[in-house]
Amino acid sequence: MKILLAADGSKYTKKALAFLITHESLAGASDELVVFNVQAPFPGRVKTLVGASAVNAYHLDEAKKVLDPIERFLKRHKVPFRTEWVVGAPAAEVVGAAQREKAHMIVMGTHGHGLLGRAVMGSVAQRVVTDSDVPVLLVK
Repeated sequence: MKILLAADGSKYTKKALAFLITHESLAGASDELVVFNVQAPFPGRVKTLVGASAVNAYHLDEAKKVLDPIERFLKRHKVPFRTEWVVGAPAAEVVGAAQREKAHMIVMGTHGHGLLGRAVMGSVAQRVVTDSDVPVLLVK
């Protein structure tokens, strides 16, 4: 099975990762795990003011902050994986990555904003569930 783990570095990502590790039928030696991080883009004016290379370096540093601890954890548990990161709208990028990767499942952590919170500010997890053609496992 090919799983796309959407990782934002939150404690909910850690819970989703722990869930995968404790369920060998999902993240076993014969399975493929793609750890995917999305960095939010800066407004165009920021890129113009500080320069594209500074913005790119910032995104790389932020992605490493999320992905490096996950890499160490997965190596310690001997789980085969690869990491990827992009800059863009989180929900759209996760759904797009799942399609490109031909993932069988998306796994992601979520936090409960409740109905009002989802209505007011939106939820990446809710958008992924709505827009994805593959099953989405949300770990709370």
